[in-house]
Amino acid sequence: MLAFRPQSAPLRLLTRSVSSKCKIEEIIRVDHAGELGADVIYAGQMAVLGSTSKGPIIKHMWDQEKGHRAKFEELIRKHRVRPTVMTPIWKVAGFALGAGTALLGDKAAMACTVAVETVIVDHYNDQLRELMEDPEANKELLETITRFRDEEQEHHDCGIDHGAEQAPFYKALTEAIKLGCKGAIAISKVI
Repeated sequence: MLAFRPQSAPLRLLTRSVSSKCKIEEIIRVDHAGELGADVIYAGQMAVLGSTSKGPIIKHMWDQEKGHRAKFEELIRKHRVRPTVMTPIWKVAGFALGAGTALLGDKAAMACTVAVETVIVDHYNDQLRELMEDPEANKELLETITRFRDEEQEHHDCGIDHGAEQAPFYKALTEAIKLGCKGAIAISKVI
């Protein structure tokens, strides 16, 4: 009969490092996908509303999202993380979502922003809690995600300030978009 022996300390540390590395890769992969999605959502909104009074507001948010995407592209290279295989689909779906809601009007575009940013802020908060388990090792990601989370909250608040809740079928529209965002996050974590 085999006797149970506890794992040796070096093996436990190795196991922890591997699982931490996998978690960091997952965070970078899914956040890269999300920021790519946000970039193309705003591109779709700008294609429709860029010359309207909401154009400068959307452009400001889009410029921040471009910076977020660039940072996660840098982290993908630095940590040698494989991007999600869903990238081509997220590009098309994101642009369609941005342009489609913008075609429904500026308030629907702002409702889209509120829905997406609600999910992203919650998602980033969950990641920050995980990363705080080892703040020294995760310093760069903690700083990056904290700053981006704050900017995403700013986008959410901007959407509210610019009439999102006055969009036709606001509740149904935002709930459908939130569900899609949560699904994209779940899929991007694994493939």
